[in-house]
Amino acid sequence: MSRLRILVADDHDVIRQGVISLIKAHLGWEVCAEASDGRTAVEKARELKPDIVIIDVGMPLLNGLDATRQIMKDNPRVRILILTMADGDQVVREAFEAGAQGFVLKSDASRDLVAAIHALGHGNTFFTARVSKIVLSGYLEHIQRTKSERIAPTLTPREREVIQLVAEGESSKQVAARLGISPKTAETHRNNVMQKLNLHSMVELVLFAVRNGIIRVAMSGPDSTAAAQRGPGIAA
Repeated sequence: MSRLRILVADDHDVIRQGVISLIKAHLGWEVCAEASDGRTAVEKARELKPDIVIIDVGMPLLNGLDATRQIMKDNPRVRILILTMADGDQVVREAFEAGAQGFVLKSDASRDLVAAIHALGHGNTFFTARVSKIVLSGYLEHIQRTKSERIAPTLTPREREVIQLVAEGESSKQVAARLGISPKTAETHRNNVMQKLNLHSMVELVLFAVRNGIIRVAMSGPDSTAAAQRGPGIAA
């Protein structure tokens, strides 16, 4: 029987290495690659064609949900397992829309991660009990009903890439270098996004990116969890 090849993508080194250690300890599983940002995850998934991609939501350069969309577009047969700290309704809906077949909270990983990998490896889906409640409450129907009403999907995949990089503070020249386009084209994309979304400043652009889960806001302190859950799509 062939080995189950897994790509692990998480920008937190400790968590990524912990997941890798767990996989390596399991007979028949292997880590074919690891990534610390969404863009690298897409590139390695395209090159290596893993069986499963375990990916965090909030990552630099390209967030995990947009990375999932690109990975699924390149290879619809790959199985995507979201492993995240964020359990807000918006994140769950985005994960389903992106094509994820599994969703595990990092707080539940010690109990559920092995079972989730087993499930996806056998062609099944896996959601923790908390996420299953959201599904059973009718959120999948809600996705189809409201998809045309949401703002974020009006952006093209390229525009979402540009808005994330710009919101993370990169210049048009840096964006161009990362995407393999000219600075003028990068600037055109940024202007088109601003016009399409009726944004008038970088502050508004960053706020849009945060509210729609395109970038992550790092928070600390006793109120960080509640604050993250108040804003849809603000993912850790």
